[in-house]
Amino acid sequence: MAMTLQQLTDLEEIRMLKHRYFRGIDTADMALLEGLFTDDIAVDYRGGAYRVTFSGKAEMLTFLANSFHSGALAMHHGHSPEIILTGDNSAEGVWYLEDIFIDLERGDHTFGSAIYRDRYRREGGQWKVARTEYDRVIEVVQPIRPDTRITEHMLAKTGLKPAERTDITHLIQWDEVA
Repeated sequence: MAMTLQQLTDLEEIRMLKHRYFRGIDTADMALLEGLFTDDIAVDYRGGAYRVTFSGKAEMLTFLANSFHSGALAMHHGHSPEIILTGDNSAEGVWYLEDIFIDLERGDHTFGSAIYRDRYRREGGQWKVARTEYDRVIEVVQPIRPDTRITEHMLAKTGLKPAERTDITHLIQWDEVA
């Protein structure tokens, strides 16, 4: 089935939306992130030892700002998008995530992958994330090696400092790890 120019444009705008999300969290660019979500966004992240669930843009921004803070280093890559337009102003997407997250304050290094499943909605002419969830495929957590040297740390400059952070434990359910 041939796609219209508008449909092809919509697919590209949704790809750019997700790429901006990854860049925004890795650099704590809250001004960028603020424009990426619907007011009623729903979130459900299922990791190896955690589950994060909440709804609302304010909660999303609070969660992201307090997760990608000055004591963390992060890298998120979204690959192989499978995007389906479900209406003139709605779409769904599946993404393969590859990520690294280093928490200097806890002293651990997480790397892994996940499958994202998103729903998108066009509001005011802009595509936004209306629902996002993932299930981990691989999640490895290990201590930071004592001989590790960090020669660049953008979130130290752009992320919330300890005194600026708020408690987000009510958004995270931790499981006991065997």
